[in-house]
Amino acid sequence: MRDRSLLQSHFGLAAEDLGKAVRATLARGADYGDLFLEDAVTTSLVMDDGKLRNVTFSEDSGVGIRAVKGDTQAYGYTQLFEPAELLRVADQVAAVSRSGEARSAVIAAAPQQLRTDLYSGLNASVTLAASAKVSLLERADAAARAYSPLIQRVDVSLAEEVRVIGLLTSYDKRFVDIQPMLRFNVTVVAEKNGRKQQGYASGGGRVGLEYFDGRSPEALAQEASRIAVEMLDARPAPAGEQVVVLAPGDSGVLLHEAVGHGLEADFNRKGTSKYAGRIGKPVASKLCTVVDEGLFPRSRGSIAVDDEGTPAGRNVLIAEGTLVSYMHDRISARHYGIESTGNGRRQSYRFPPMPRMTNTYMLPGTATPEDVIASTKKGIYCKAFSGGQVNISNGDFVFQVVESYLIEEGKLTAPLKDVVIIGNGPDALGKVSMVGNDLVQSDGRWTCGKGSQQVPVGVGISTIKVDAITVGGTDQ
Repeated sequence: MRDRSLLQSHFGLAAEDLGKAVRATLARGADYGDLFLEDAVTTSLVMDDGKLRNVTFSEDSGVGIRAVKGDTQAYGYTQLFEPAELLRVADQVAAVSRSGEARSAVIAAAPQQLRTDLYSGLNASVTLAASAKVSLLERADAAARAYSPLIQRVDVSLAEEVRVIGLLTSYDKRFVDIQPMLRFNVTVVAEKNGRKQQGYASGGGRVGLEYFDGRSPEALAQEASRIAVEMLDARPAPAGEQVVVLAPGDSGVLLHEAVGHGLEADFNRKGTSKYAGRIGKPVASKLCTVVDEGLFPRSRGSIAVDDEGTPAGRNVLIAEGTLVSYMHDRISARHYGIESTGNGRRQSYRFPPMPRMTNTYMLPGTATPEDVIASTKKGIYCKAFSGGQVNISNGDFVFQVVESYLIEEGKLTAPLKDVVIIGNGPDALGKVSMVGNDLVQSDGRWTCGKGSQQVPVGVGISTIKVDAITVGGTDQ
């Protein structure tokens, strides 16, 4: 479905009308213009405590139109796929430049050839009837309740989406991509002696129902139940500066927040990032090599092409502790005099693109995970997070840990509750003293917020040891 006629045939607009709208964005002297077309279909099913409460289906379509002059852009959108409406919006955004000198536009004769091995939206399960999916929720609900008599409540949800997106630029780029997405969530509550704990598990990615061929609803339900039951016996977390060992996989969200956002080029172009002006300088331990890559098959953060027409790639951001690159969209790349890294992303046609992460991870080291834990006389092992926040200007971060354990004499002992990690991105990475050989990419659960936009992302990390991070808890 990526043939040369799809851009026109899917969105019902003639090539001539699309070309006129693009040229109109340049009518007052803008350097560049583009049209971003989107048709997104989403479905969701929600089962609250054993009862199917909500089934929804929605479709959202529109066209975003942009004109760029230097580092400044104007953006507008419309839900009307009509030639006159496209010209109206294009004329409004063209006012970003008032030089009065119209620029020429070169409209590509054929679309870009995109990679087809990362995902396929051609037979998306979003088109199947809800009745074909209810059993998945019922299976998860039953498995969670069977795990332990301590399980008191089970909530399960399934969300799917297929986005057909297209782009036409004033240069020589044109593409259409069909992007699937699935996410399955299980939340359980366990109770013992009046104490309650919640457990959560989630998975998915750029897949359809074939996701469950590799990880069943029962497996997700059992994982959520295990966390809830184990945390019933959790003790209060000790407060103060601690050695922290991060588990592989989802712990990469700390890397995403503490480092990733600060390496998005728009913050650095504006001088608001802790990493502004530090290319070529050490920003982490020499054990740390950090990469952003959109090329993992089926991963939640993967994209064949970004929302500006640049193919996704593998971008090394920090190499053995030294900052070597930022993540760029078209505007920031032009500002720095380099090529875009394929990180120009947007939530939908309602928003302009900006530099955003795809799948951000740290390369593995040589230590075994057992050796990392065994080397820690006293510390905290953090396994699962509910998310975090970062101050871009100084790199300070805060994370809520939902599953963690005390490390005593090189062994995991008691589960801990109310663990909060507080630190600084460059400082924390500078104190990484061991990196495991067990790199794990997260299952599809993470969504990243920036500038009122939400986009799906992936994270990954090996077992790593950080010699000192402040832990908020309760002194014992």
